[in-house]
Amino acid sequence: MNEELKENIMGALELVIDPELGIDIVNLGLVYNLEMDDEGILTVTMTLTAMGCPLAGTIVDQVKRALADIPEIKDVDVNIVWNPPWNKDMMSRYAKIALGIR
Repeated sequence: MNEELKENIMGALELVIDPELGIDIVNLGLVYNLEMDDEGILTVTMTLTAMGCPLAGTIVDQVKRALADIPEIKDVDVNIVWNPPWNKDMMSRYAKIALGIR
């Protein structure tokens, strides 16, 4: 996957807002990895801010919808992982400022 495509994907994922925190999953640092195979199947490895998040299904659906308009992607597989565990140090400066975290 080239850098331009990766940037397009990350840009699309910035439209996916974590419903609890009101900040997108990219700036929260929830997206760990992107891998695309030769058939255009993208695997998004990500985590959630809380284990057992009741909105996990909603977030997965939003990720798939956000990426639906990128022509290179034929299908999206969202892999939710708990390792490494998410913590607020993974957030971007923007997310920390927006949430008032130092």
